[in-house]
Amino acid sequence: MSSVQLLTVGDDEGEQRLDRWLRRHFAQLNQGAVEKLCRTGQIRVDGGRVKASTHVLPGQEVRVPPIPETAPEAVAVPKRATRITADDERIIQSAVLWRDEHIIALNKPPGLPSQGGSGQGDRHVDGLTEALKFGYKDRPKMVHRLDKDTSGVLLLARTDRIARALSEAFRERDTRKIYWAIVAGVPSPRKGTVRFGLLKSPGRGGDERMICIHPNRVSETEGAKRATTDYAVLDALGSRAAWVALVPITGRTHQLRAHMAEIGHPIIGDGKYGGSGQENLGEGWGAQLGGDISRKLHLHARSIHFIHPITKKPITLVAPLPEHMARSWKTFGWSENDVPADPFEDEA
Repeated sequence: MSSVQLLTVGDDEGEQRLDRWLRRHFAQLNQGAVEKLCRTGQIRVDGGRVKASTHVLPGQEVRVPPIPETAPEAVAVPKRATRITADDERIIQSAVLWRDEHIIALNKPPGLPSQGGSGQGDRHVDGLTEALKFGYKDRPKMVHRLDKDTSGVLLLARTDRIARALSEAFRERDTRKIYWAIVAGVPSPRKGTVRFGLLKSPGRGGDERMICIHPNRVSETEGAKRATTDYAVLDALGSRAAWVALVPITGRTHQLRAHMAEIGHPIIGDGKYGGSGQENLGEGWGAQLGGDISRKLHLHARSIHFIHPITKKPITLVAPLPEHMARSWKTFGWSENDVPADPFEDEA
């Protein structure tokens, strides 16, 4: 049996339900055990009592009581049978970018949530992992996530051991993720760092968004978290739009979208942070380019680099652009082969 632990939600774990976060760290806990521990106040977040459905955020501290190897006091909760349609099985399996006996990497399509909850419905990557067992007894587990409308590389661990190792690598920032985006206008300077802190603000109807806080005010703003994003302009369409590479040094919710909007260059198609009703006329005035350019979010997790937890070999995975972004690249005359894989390599 373990002792009392104080665990910090990692920057790359994103916002998620407490019960899901706990079960990823303590596989022996079932839903009934988590609910009982919350109900009796044994599990606390930042010192306060919580429910199993409470959402935890990166940087929060979770108090976990001694956990036995098995949880005899837990009330067994029957698992709902997972039903996956043939079409969904085909879609999620066709999204597999790379796999070995330890890890599966997906090229997550835009529009498919990573997890359920928060109005995401029942169709999400986590709910489709039954179709990704490929002969294993257990479903693979996500170790990070992407926003619903963000496409690109998403890692899943095929065993609890690998899940813990990859989660630790994300927490220690031993992985490197590069995103591609089209933003309104052209950032100046063409390479830089955004350091605005982020504060969660509930929107209408539970539509949460992040508010940027000046770096000098983060420490004095309750609930604000420090956040850092590197960006580099790879190409531009006059002064109207730019192809940028983005590296999230921290992993806050909506970090890239909020940061680019804050510096006046929202990501194209971002209705939450870019003002979907504003047509972009140049210099980053709005997140819609009009014409043949799709209104879908133009943000893609292009690549991820990590050290394989078993082989110890460096792994770099690159995800092809989704259809709507590939069309935009063709419209602008941009070629994926004309830019460096990592424009920040000298600084990494």
